[in-house]
Amino acid sequence: MPEKKTMEKARAARRAGKSPTTQAGEFVHEEIEHVREGKHGARSAKQAIAIGLAKARRAGVKLPPPPASASERTKRSAKSASAHRHSRPSPARSRAARAALKDDPTNTVSTSALSRQAKTAARRRTAASKRASARKAARTRARTAKRR
Repeated sequence: MPEKKTMEKARAARRAGKSPTTQAGEFVHEEIEHVREGKHGARSAKQAIAIGLAKARRAGVKLPPPPASASERTKRSAKSASAHRHSRPSPARSRAARAALKDDPTNTVSTSALSRQAKTAARRRTAASKRASARKAARTRARTAKRR
């Protein structure tokens, strides 16, 4: 469940007419903080971002679905996991999970790791894609300037 302040920030972004990815950014930021605090484990910056985006989708942000790359086996295991999620884990399992999270690295979401991820993602984008987003940014900038 996302934190209250995350939901409020995302709602404010939606009211301001920001794009779904901007709204989802709040959830990604929250997830990165959780990994840094040791509440959640992530093996890479990409994984932390994916978890944040999934949270955003569940919270109602209109994001496109992720590319269908999951194998049948993964889908099956996810389905069975969601079916058995109703009971609380035993105290021993809870302790074990917390201990395992302590062992997980937090440098996967360090500033340099996130920077590296952003640069590789930017490198994969086409010139046309970058141009289109620049045009869209210019339009929204003009709109907010007029409002003021």
